[in-house]
Amino acid sequence: MRLKLKKEDNSQDNIFWVTMTDLMTALVLVFIVMFFYSYMSSYYEKIQGQLEQKKAADALEKTLEAQNIQASVDGTTGIVKISDLELFELNSYELSPRGKKYLDKFAPAYFNSLFTNEYLDKNIQKIIIQGHTDSQTFKGRFSADEQYMKNMELSLKRAYSVANYMTGTQYNKSNGERLRKMIIVEGASFSSPIIENGKEDYAKSRRVELKLVMKNDKKQSVQSQQ
Repeated sequence: MRLKLKKEDNSQDNIFWVTMTDLMTALVLVFIVMFFYSYMSSYYEKIQGQLEQKKAADALEKTLEAQNIQASVDGTTGIVKISDLELFELNSYELSPRGKKYLDKFAPAYFNSLFTNEYLDKNIQKIIIQGHTDSQTFKGRFSADEQYMKNMELSLKRAYSVANYMTGTQYNKSNGERLRKMIIVEGASFSSPIIENGKEDYAKSRRVELKLVMKNDKKQSVQSQQ
C-alpha cells in the first residue's frame, strides 16, 4: 500500500513539472515573438526615416541648384559643404562681403526648403549651427589648452555670425517664430577635423555646420555643413 502511494505521488510531481516546462516554453516563445516584432518595427521605421531624409536631401539639392547656389550636397544625409573661405577671412569671425552675398542666397533657399518639405516640416526639432576650425590656427603661439580654447572661441563666434546673418535674410518670415525656437549655436574648436588620405585637410576642417535634429529619432539626423 505504501509503495502504491509513492508511485501516485511521483506521477503527480511529473505532471506538475511537465506543465511548468510547457508554460515556460510558451513564455519564452512569446518573448521571442515580441522581441522580433519590436526589432522589425524599429528597423522598418529607421529605413523609412532614411528614405524620407534622402527625399529631403534631393529636394534641398534641387532647390540650391535651381537658384545657382554653389554647394556640395550629400544625396543621402543632406550635408552641404562650403569652405569657410566662402564666408570669412583667415582667422576672422566677421563675415566677408563675399560671405554675406553667399548667405543672402543660401539662407532663404535653405530655410524655405526645410519648411516646404513635408517630412522635415513635421519632424524638425532643432537646428544646430556649429562652428569648426583646423588644428593649426594659433599653433605655436599658445599652450595646447590655450590653442584649443582660442579655436573654441573663434568657432563659436563664426557660428553665431552665420546664425545671426541667416536669420536676417529674406526667408519666408511666416516661419520665423518656429525658426527662432529651433536654432542652437555651438563651437567645436578643432575636435572634428576632416581627414583625407590620413591627413587633416585644413581648408575643409574650417567650416560651419548646420545639423537638423529630428523629433522621431535624436540619434538620426539630417546634417548640413557650411
